[in-house]
Amino acid sequence: MKVMVRKSGEQYTIYVAKKDLEEPIVGMEKPGLWGGWAKIANGWTLALPEMPPDTRLPITVEARKLSGE
Repeated sequence: MKVMVRKSGEQYTIYVAKKDLEEPIVGMEKPGLWGGWAKIANGWTLALPEMPPDTRLPITVEARKLSGE
């Protein structure tokens, strides 16, 4: 699914347009965010693609839902 990743201060958020859902990221596998999983506040876990650590945000990427409602 396509998601937009943003950063406000030190907080990352994910927006899913098809679900009209915007949630903060509450946990991540890798400190640089990219190439691992990210857990968002509603309970979903998303696999994010490999990207360079200095990728400019906001950016829309293809993520895969691993778990959650």
